[in-house]
Amino acid sequence: MINFFKNNKDCLESTLDTKLYNQDTFYKVFIRDLKRARNEVIIESPFVTVKRLETFLPIFKALVNSNVKVIIHTKDPYELDDYLKDELYKGLSSLLGLKVQVIFIKGLHRKITVIDREILYEGSLNILSQNNSIEMMRRIKSTTLSRGLISSL
Repeated sequence: MINFFKNNKDCLESTLDTKLYNQDTFYKVFIRDLKRARNEVIIESPFVTVKRLETFLPIFKALVNSNVKVIIHTKDPYELDDYLKDELYKGLSSLLGLKVQVIFIKGLHRKITVIDREILYEGSLNILSQNNSIEMMRRIKSTTLSRGLISSL
C-alpha cells in the first residue's frame, strides 16, 4: 500500500474528502450514496442476515432495474456456523432473484464498499449483518483510492 501512495501523488489530497460514521450515523449516508449509484456497487460483508438484508433488497432491486451492477462478496458458507449459514442461504435466494452477483470468498473479513469507483467505505461494520454492535465506517470520496482498492481485490 505504501508503494500505491508513492505512485499516486494525488492520494493524500483525495483523502481530504473523508468522514467517519458510527453504527447510528452510517446507514442514512450509505443508503443515500447507494441510491445515487449509476454503474456499479461492490459490497464486501463477511456476514449476511435476513434482518439487515431487508433494508437493502428494495434498493438493490431499484439499482439492478436501472442497470447498476451490484456485486456482493461474502464469506464462504462452509466457514460459517449453522445459524449464519442458514441466514446467508435465506438471503441468497432473494439476492439471486434480483440478479445481484454474489461471490463467496474464503477467509473474508474485510468490510468495504465501492460505489461507482468514486466512493469508498471501509471500517469495522458488517454492512449486511450489523445489528447490536459498536462499529465505525469511513467514507472516502476518491476515484484514485477507490480504483486502487478494486485493483487490489
